Amino acid sequence: MKYIDRNGRKTYISSNQDRLLKIFYSTILGRCMIRSLIQPKISELGGAFLNTKLSACFIKPFIKHTGIDLSQYEEKDYKSYNEFFIRRIKEECRPIAMNPEKLISPCDGKLSVYKIHSDLSFQIKHTWYKIESLLHSKRLAKLYQGGYACVFRLTVDDYHRYCYMDDGLKSKNFRIPGVFHTVNPIANDYYPIYKENTREFCLLKSKNFGTILIMEVGALFVGRINNYDEKKTVKRGEEKGRFEFGGSTIVVLFQKDKVELDCDLLKNTKNGFETIVKMGETIGKKRE
Repeated sequence: MKYIDRNGRKTYISSNQDRLLKIFYSTILGRCMIRSLIQPKISELGGAFLNTKLSACFIKPFIKHTGIDLSQYEEKDYKSYNEFFIRRIKEECRPIAMNPEKLISPCDGKLSVYKIHSDLSFQIKHTWYKIESLLHSKRLAKLYQGGYACVFRLTVDDYHRYCYMDDGLKSKNFRIPGVFHTVNPIANDYYPIYKENTREFCLLKSKNFGTILIMEVGALFVGRINNYDEKKTVKRGEEKGRFEFGGSTIVVLFQKDKVELDCDLLKNTKNGFETIVKMGETIGKKRE
């Protein structure tokens, strides 16, 4: 995987997880094993264990391995691994850009951005996805033709709470059931991941950026996507929800001529890099 931060510093990572997934997806035996692992009951069992006191023994090794700076988070005696995983960060460590004409990131993650072409498809790590198959709705897909798709990929060391990107009226949540499946890009070389993932989305009639579609995608061993609200009026920076254990993805769709994304994000994606972003930082602006 290739990452780049907003200052242009590049990182090339080949993780143990990537190597393991490559073995799983590139062999017949591996694909048979992963087919069993991604069944909902297996995922539920894994999630249940991570809520037990026994799972707390994994916290210290995980912190050491990832280098997470606990001073940025609220002090707490974590009773389980999942309780640690959904830890809350101190407000001052994730300041929200409050200029109403600035577009903010809804989460920490690795961001790729794509122009939505006339055939209503966009690319995630060399695999093209039809927006109507992602949404299960041709009508909604047409609403975003000519706009932008922002794909925020969260890894296990990221902050797993996310916020609203603007003031506005949020719709109810629409859930699309599926088999939990990994969102690691290695999998895309062998399997169209989003057709199998459980996902949940809403529409935000925003004050400054048109009608934004916000979709959360669950991943392997993620017990659930936890969105707090149904239909209501929301504020920029207000916490929208959280993921439980596992890498996860947020997909945000913008209508045509509603936003102007920062040039570095477009350039980085074109060059094959995911851009490291933090919740609340500016990633674009209102289109005049």
